[in-house]
Amino acid sequence: MAGSATATAGSIPAAPAHAADRMDPKKLIAFFAMVLGMFMSILDIQIVSASLAEIQAGLSAGTDEIGWVQTAYLIAEVIMIPLSGTLARIISTRYLFAISAAGFTISSALAATATNIDQMIVYRVLQGFIGGGMIPSVFAAAFTIFPPSKRAIVSPIIGLIATLAPTIGPTVGGYLSHAFSWHWLFLVNIVPGIIVTLVTWNFIDFDKPELSLFKKFDWSGLIAMGIFLGALEYVLEEGNSNDWFNDNYIVMGAVASAVACIVFFYRAFTVEFPVVDLTAFSNRNFSFGSIFSFVMGIGLYGLTYIYPVYLGRIRGYDSQMIGETMFVSGLAMFFTAPIAGRLSTKLDLRVMMAIGFVSFAAGTFIMTHLTQDWDFYELFIPQILRGFGLMMCMVPINNIALGTLPPQRIRGASGLFNLTRNLGGAVGLAIINTVLTSRQDVHYERLRESVHWGNTAAIDQMNNMTANFNNWGLDGANVAVKQMVGLATKQAMILSFSDIFLMLTVLFLAMILGVVMIKKPAPQGGGGGGGGH
Repeated sequence: MAGSATATAGSIPAAPAHAADRMDPKKLIAFFAMVLGMFMSILDIQIVSASLAEIQAGLSAGTDEIGWVQTAYLIAEVIMIPLSGTLARIISTRYLFAISAAGFTISSALAATATNIDQMIVYRVLQGFIGGGMIPSVFAAAFTIFPPSKRAIVSPIIGLIATLAPTIGPTVGGYLSHAFSWHWLFLVNIVPGIIVTLVTWNFIDFDKPELSLFKKFDWSGLIAMGIFLGALEYVLEEGNSNDWFNDNYIVMGAVASAVACIVFFYRAFTVEFPVVDLTAFSNRNFSFGSIFSFVMGIGLYGLTYIYPVYLGRIRGYDSQMIGETMFVSGLAMFFTAPIAGRLSTKLDLRVMMAIGFVSFAAGTFIMTHLTQDWDFYELFIPQILRGFGLMMCMVPINNIALGTLPPQRIRGASGLFNLTRNLGGAVGLAIINTVLTSRQDVHYERLRESVHWGNTAAIDQMNNMTANFNNWGLDGANVAVKQMVGLATKQAMILSFSDIFLMLTVLFLAMILGVVMIKKPAPQGGGGGGGGH
């Protein structure tokens, strides 16, 4: 066994002083294989989102069932992410990552063979749960196997993957299902999955297993955490479509989540070896970093959802056209990542975050002026501002949250940190869907009130439409009324989109106040092994 792996059984050693500026090639290869694994796992949340109609047709699924192709994956992943830190301690990062990559690859292949919706949901649960083990390990590795002097290179890489993967998910998915078939949404994981499994098995050598901890494993805490997070994700995902607490299943889910939450936190603070180590929250910067990560989840997943909804429902775009339009944000992130990495060594990280939040808010503010005629060119600048803002925030947030923790705490903390981003996404989508529905109703009622017999413009429009349809041999009055209802409905939806963009603008501007609350982080360029400050 090479080098530093033998240093301390069970704890990830800090980078040795003499290697402060040298990167071990073996560790680099392992790290990039881990990054590829994380990319696949995060990509698969959104890869199906633009292609649900194709999957629905292929599996003969109902409209109320097809959403579970995405929900099942999210619920399973959100349970595994915080658990992965504890599993990495017990069986080592090498075993956890290689097993996760292999399991993810096998379950991807199974998902491609699904012949009905029930099989697909089971395979997506497996895919999400096993794949979730790959995400936090990469964050932990980035902040423990590399010296602080290399963070300007490593942090933008993981920040880029964590934000780029969900952003380009609809693009990749739309292209694959359009060019080939929906099966390729899953088959595309197989070759990279095999490579990641083999490379991580042979090259990861960061830590040793602590199998003795298995005897102390808190099974009650695990079950409580599974119910707490799983039921919470279910309530958030399905709440709006099921009319929230008017639905018995949503009520049961909420009660189960609340009870399990109490049990989970009780166990986490009282047992000797809790299933998730919550002590990282005693570090002020980690706590604030997690709050920012939660808000970034709202912005990241919320906008990745709302743009395709607008383009599909209002503009009538298909999955490939949506993907091509959304790709602008991905390119903006890609080109911003090296700039953000360089700036993180020169600028106060708080200033970087403030620039990022302002950029994101500017992008969403422009979108408050949305009309039904906006397409690629009108969306171009808001998407660049969004991509630039996300990267400018993600790099300093990662460094602030994880960069000041001692190495032995980072594995558990990175699971919690990634969980906050996913929960932010779930909460954000639930709020966005609810606001979209409720505000659309409000706007529709207002528009309907303004279209009355005393409104001469509305009457002229109705008369013109009636005459046109009569000329075509149709029942002009009836068709004209239906057309007017359709126009009002579309306009109400556009106004509700504007409300959501305004809400996001206010949220991101408010985050600038949060930046003031953080202690000034240490410069990222050098010195120190990342111990607690």
